[in-house]
Amino acid sequence: MLRTPDLPEKVAVFPLPGALLLPRARLPLHLFEPRYLAMLDDALKTEHRLIGMIQPSTHPGHDGQGLLRIGCAGRITQFSETEDGRYMITLSGISRFRIRQEISGFTPYRQCEVSWDGFEADLKGSETDEMFSRESFLDLLGRYFEARDLSADWQTLKEADDELLINSLSMLLEFNPEDKQALLEAPSLSTRRETLITLIEYALLGGTNEDLMQ
Repeated sequence: MLRTPDLPEKVAVFPLPGALLLPRARLPLHLFEPRYLAMLDDALKTEHRLIGMIQPSTHPGHDGQGLLRIGCAGRITQFSETEDGRYMITLSGISRFRIRQEISGFTPYRQCEVSWDGFEADLKGSETDEMFSRESFLDLLGRYFEARDLSADWQTLKEADDELLINSLSMLLEFNPEDKQALLEAPSLSTRRETLITLIEYALLGGTNEDLMQ
């Protein structure tokens, strides 16, 4: 099992609005820009094979160049090349991190010095949510899916363990980047579930996610 001291002080970061990676979850990505192909090539040469997923900052003063402070690093566990030179990869979430500072360098992609402190629980086993009422949650989720004309494998949802269910939905459901960041930064599985329920309930009331964040 990895420990915080085993993780590197520097990681390549991939700013992608709305893309959420959580510990022990998997995120498929399609890489085609030359800078991210270079990032993949360099990451595969390292012992850890880590890429940090991070949200770009929407602060007006950042002009699209800023980054939010907390992201999640994933290990490259699958990759395949297409005939036209693009790559399909899968990141397996390892741990959240906090950016200390961005590193200036000669790579075409961005790199940051990071701290793993405060996220030690990410490196442990799956979390449980003792207060989770699956029946009422699935009822709420059913109303949400119906309102958006979405389909689901309900048997799989019923059988999935707490963490897999809550984290997968947090990653897959369409929320704005600010909401995704709130789900990422939730200190526990129960608080992430509470945040997720709030977002779903608000959407069902007809409010926008932007309104919720104000």
